[in-house]
Order: sequence, then C-alpha cells, then structure tokens
Amino acid sequence: MITVRFAPSPTGYMHIGNLRTALLNYLFALSAHRQTGEAFSFVLRMDDTDTERSKPEYEQAVYEDMRWLGIPWDRLEHQSGRLARYHEVLEELKQRGLVYACYETAEELEYKRRRQRARGLPPVYDRAGLRLTAEERAKLESEGRRPHYRFMLEHRETSWDDIVRGRCSYNGAHLSDPIIVREDGTFPYMLPSVIDDMDFGITHIIRGEDHVTNTAVQIQMFEVLGGKVPVFGHPPLLTGREGKLSKRVGSLSSRELREQGIEPMTIASLLARLGTSEPVIACQTWEELAQHFDLTRFGRAQPHFDTDDLFKLNPRVVRSMPLDQVNARLKERGEKEISEAFWETISPNINKITDIAQWERICFSDETFSLTEEDRNFCRQTVDLLPNGTFDHETFGVWTGIVKEKTGRKGRELFHPIRLALTGCEQGPELKMLLPVLGREKTIMRLQG
Repeated sequence: MITVRFAPSPTGYMHIGNLRTALLNYLFALSAHRQTGEAFSFVLRMDDTDTERSKPEYEQAVYEDMRWLGIPWDRLEHQSGRLARYHEVLEELKQRGLVYACYETAEELEYKRRRQRARGLPPVYDRAGLRLTAEERAKLESEGRRPHYRFMLEHRETSWDDIVRGRCSYNGAHLSDPIIVREDGTFPYMLPSVIDDMDFGITHIIRGEDHVTNTAVQIQMFEVLGGKVPVFGHPPLLTGREGKLSKRVGSLSSRELREQGIEPMTIASLLARLGTSEPVIACQTWEELAQHFDLTRFGRAQPHFDTDDLFKLNPRVVRSMPLDQVNARLKERGEKEISEAFWETISPNINKITDIAQWERICFSDETFSLTEEDRNFCRQTVDLLPNGTFDHETFGVWTGIVKEKTGRKGRELFHPIRLALTGCEQGPELKMLLPVLGREKTIMRLQG
C-alpha cells in the first residue's frame, strides 16, 4: 500500500509552497490508487520538536488549511510525543559507534568552513570530534561545553532513482556528518524524520528539492537501521515575486488567499500543473485532477508562482461549479442557498463566491436605480410594450424587438438604459436570462423608477 506523508512545522502559517507539498503527495497517492485500485494512506506529521517556535495556533491553522483544501489524512502524529523513541534509536547508534560527540561552537564551525573555502576545499566537517580523547572531552565539559552529536556517514556513493530528477548520486566523503542532536539535547530534522518514516511505513517521500542532499544522508540512516528505503521525488521549489517562498511572505499565505475569495480547487488546479509543460485545467474535484496527474512530468526548472494567475483562474473554477457545490460553499459562509435558474443567470459574471451576494441584492431587493431624465422617460415608455404572460428566456428578445420598432432605438442606445434601470450596473448577466429572475412586477417597478 502506498503511504505518503506531509510533515509541516507549526512555526508559522502555511504558504503556497507548503500546500504544494501536501497537494503533490496526495495527488501522487490518489493517482496511483486510480491506476491500481489499491488503497493508500496519508500521514500528517507535526514536526513540532522546536518548542520555542511551535505554537498551537499554527498547528490549528494547518488543520484548517488541509480541511479547506480538501486533503484528508488517515493518521496524525506529533514528533514531540515520540522523543523516547528517538532517544532509543540514538542509544543504539551510539553503541554501534555510528554517532560521535563534538564540542565546537557555531562560531568555531563557521570559522572552519571559511578556512576550507579559502583553500578551495568543500566546507565538510573534519571529524575533529572523533579524535578527542576522554581527557579532552572531560576538560571541554568542565569548561561548560556541552556536546552535539553527529551521525558518521560512510564515505561511499549513495544513489537513488528520483521520480522527478532521475538518477541521483552523492559521495558521503563530500558531505558533512549531519548533526542529529543539538547541544541542548533537542533533535533537528534529520534522524527523527527517518525513524518516523520507518515506523509509519512511508513508501514514497515527495518534498522540495532543498532536501536532495538530505536524501543521501537519510538513505544511509535507513540502511544502518534496517529500514526499507522509500521512493523519493524532489520537485523544484516555487519562486514568487519576492524570490523564494517562505512563511514570512504574508501575501502568499494560504489564509490570506482564502480570505480574498480564492477557491481551494483554484489553488489545487494551478499547483497540480505548475512546473509541467501542460496547460492548467480548472477542475472541480481531486479525482478529476488525479486523472491527468503524473509527477514524472515535472521539470527541473524552478516554476514561478504568481498570485495573479490564481485570480485569473478563480473565475473559471467558480463559474463551472455545479449548483450543489455552490450551495455547500454558501452554507459554509452561513448564507442561504440559491436556485438553479439564478445560478445559471449570474454564474458567467461571478469571479468569487462572495460576488453572489451582490447579485442577490440586485435581483431580489426592492431597490431602484437612478437614471438620467432622458433614460428614465425612455424606460417608462417600454413598460407598455412588455409582452403579456409569464417571462421566459424569449421575452427579452420579443420585447426589445417591439421597442426597437416603436422607438427607432437600437444597439447601446436601446439596451444600456434598460440594463441600468434593471440592475444599476454597466455590465452583468444577459438580460434575456435576468428578466425571468426579476419577474414582471419588479421589472415594471424598476423601469418606472
């Protein structure tokens, strides 16, 4: 069974880059399910070991964003609740001689890296910690230093077939042994992630290309711990107007986009194709998106994300929504349902769900709209020319044909005053569709002013 995971850190509100990672994992698993019929599992893992920066409100925001986007999870885990497991594995690695203590400060490590660069060498840790004697370690600790611990990489080629990048290979001799426990005893990302992926049975890891080098390190960790190495895929990171996307770029936060009326399937439709050569399709369901999804079609170039593309796509998504989905969205907002006839009439002029309220007011209130004296006199003349009987989609054409014949007006001179009288707007739904929605009584009231 395919098992994927999304592992956000609740240290800020999610941005588009975060949502894209969740989306690609879910679409990958859903697409595979469509092809094979086999079940899949989606794990949501909170990387919340950073106790100072992790906040409950950010964690709740992750849940809200995931539910809003429509990505369900089958399992929820918190790294903060698994510390005993991480320490258990750490002790095993220590006993096997695969972890060693180091005492350099951050400043000393940076000094070493600068010297290596100055000599034209890669800034790889020199394993000085391995050469310390027991007496030297004791002296450093007596001075108040506390060790951080590194995992000892094998100096060999580590390779994998990446879903996006193809064959990847790194030599452990060219990489620094990763820090797996900080001086304060906390765990950074590297080792806990491998332990979790093993314990939760993660089969495929899809994450940003900034983790590519980490992959070589983590594969060695999987191997020494006896875990099955997952399949990896590293699509390129998105860039925005401000450069690399980050949680600090408020204009790109999912919360703000949601508040501005962007639909979840607008985001999903754009991100499912952004980075491929295929055109974006305005989809209404995840199943529809999964039909055409293929992670291998993502290129290596960094795609540019622009919020303007969302605002251009959103009307296409909204206007193609079936009525039951529109009403579900209105219900979420605490607003009343609308009829099929009303939605059919106004949908070509809706850019976001919140626009519906404007057209409800226009169509169903007793409001009248101001006109010039000339336009009002003309509209009053047209009242007596209205056809008898119930208004339907043919009424407007019949009526305006009579008005044209009687008054000699045509084109904008004929239609513009009528539109202003009936809606108060320069543009809007087709009047032949609008007339049955308004009905005879309201139509006459607005024409007469």
